[in-house]
Amino acid sequence: LRRNFVVKSLNDMGLSCHLPRGSFYAFPSIQGTGLSARDFALGLLREEKVACVPGGAFGASGESFVRCCFATAFDQLEIAMDRMDQFVTRAKKG
Repeated sequence: LRRNFVVKSLNDMGLSCHLPRGSFYAFPSIQGTGLSARDFALGLLREEKVACVPGGAFGASGESFVRCCFATAFDQLEIAMDRMDQFVTRAKKG
């Protein structure tokens, strides 16, 4: 339920994300925002108080991705996805 909600929310906001199997992490592409993974993660934390990890931490091929953990309460995921959507909307208008 949490995994499906997070992946659907990320895709709905335009961050392409495949359904992960056997983990508690989603790895959406943030390429459409025009931000680097580092700038995305830092901006999201600073502006919306939502943490994610820049994909570059997992190798060079992860640079246009971020890692999002969904191993928390559903109500917290709803808040995080709403805040991330606001951040992504602003970034795309950038």
